[in-house]
Amino acid sequence: MRMSDEFLNVQLLISGTWQDAADGRTLPLLDPATGETIGKIAHASKKELALAAEGAAKGFDAWRTLTAWDRFVIMRRAANLLRERAQSIGRIMSREQGKPLEQAIIEIQGAANVIEYFGEEGRRLNDVLVPPRAPNVEQRVLHRPVGVVAAFTPWNFPINQIARKLGAALGAGCAVIVKAPEDTPASPAELIRAFLDAGVPAGTVSLVYGEPAEISEYLIAHPVVRKISFTGSTPVGKHLAALAGAQMKPVTMELGGHAPVIVCADADLDKAAERLCAAKFRNAGQVCIAPTRFLLEQSIAPTFVEKFKARMNALKVGRGVDEGVTMGPLVNQRRVKALHDLVEDARAKGATIWQAETAIPNEGCFFAPTLILNPTLDMRVMQEEPFGPLAIVADFTSLSDAVAEANRLPYGLAAYAYTSNERTQRLLGEKVEAGMVAINHHGIGVPEVPFGGIKDSGYGTEGGPEALRAHTYIKFVSSEQAKADF
Repeated sequence: MRMSDEFLNVQLLISGTWQDAADGRTLPLLDPATGETIGKIAHASKKELALAAEGAAKGFDAWRTLTAWDRFVIMRRAANLLRERAQSIGRIMSREQGKPLEQAIIEIQGAANVIEYFGEEGRRLNDVLVPPRAPNVEQRVLHRPVGVVAAFTPWNFPINQIARKLGAALGAGCAVIVKAPEDTPASPAELIRAFLDAGVPAGTVSLVYGEPAEISEYLIAHPVVRKISFTGSTPVGKHLAALAGAQMKPVTMELGGHAPVIVCADADLDKAAERLCAAKFRNAGQVCIAPTRFLLEQSIAPTFVEKFKARMNALKVGRGVDEGVTMGPLVNQRRVKALHDLVEDARAKGATIWQAETAIPNEGCFFAPTLILNPTLDMRVMQEEPFGPLAIVADFTSLSDAVAEANRLPYGLAAYAYTSNERTQRLLGEKVEAGMVAINHHGIGVPEVPFGGIKDSGYGTEGGPEALRAHTYIKFVSSEQAKADF
């Protein structure tokens, strides 16, 4: 059934067919801005999961036999369909996830670029000839698709997170079973529909929803599934990696962070405040790479804070589908409570709490843009990723102290810095422990560069040619040729 603004009926996709659960089970879909039920989601049982795995095996056989060029043509067609449908899909995403419509459309357009990039990159996945040590011997190193991939994705970027996993896997010649988020299921279904409409063979892409623990344990253990890709929290990622390890299956893990940003006294403070405010409150702060710990050189800290507050006050908070809104709600009430608890813990331990003066709707899952000033290390917010519109502000006097704080936590996904000194830029690029470091801008996340973290923020990448190769296995073929007669 096609999605509508009235009621969203989200079905499973198995072997190329949209269907409800055999036992009729569904989950409610809520609008986080109002709390009203706006749809229902088919709840897969083990029966549907078994059928999805069986269909994916057949889809893999069909997809991998296509040439890299033919796969690219289908992926490019899917990308173009996404671009054509961006407005309608964006409205669905805004309703179910809460983000402003403009941000939703940008996400969809970015996902189209990701898909197109990996389709093109798949055409460059070349075999290699290695010079032999003996005459008449040919040595070939082959990259071959690993098989069926189980992809588990979060709700904060419901299309882009799937597009990264789908793009890399399909570009390498794999099939994918997507376990999309139950909080935001409808826009992922429209992404998958674009692939189906573009001509992907039945079973090459499957889509399921249901009980996350049941689905992950079933799919990871299933012999058809040969790789796991997960984006989400560190505790869940560690659990899934352990399950995959027991099955000797490779994984890509893009996990949580607690991104530091170091602002030096020689930085352009107006530019820093503008760009950091946009990055912090995009998607209501529900971004794994959002700056969270603001480390300001002491001499400019008061000036920067005032500039940052002014930009926070200019935010317009409301329903994502309403005109002019720049920050929507959190995805559910659990996130509201989690942020409230972090703020109250900081307040009780001596922090100064400042909230933007912008109006906040009375209903729905809204949370005011918030600063925590004068933090101490015993506060929970200094250890736990807030994942919301909350920034922590501390100052420093020496750059070595700032780097030490940036590296203190076991996370290492993204980090940022603002300075006009080239030597400082190079030092921070080397010394800050993160998989991605952006200096004086926020240029991470484009499809052709690595995207991933270190330490408890995971391993592997979801960007660049490395992401595509992670969906292959290396095969070495050595053969002695018959001697020529001439």
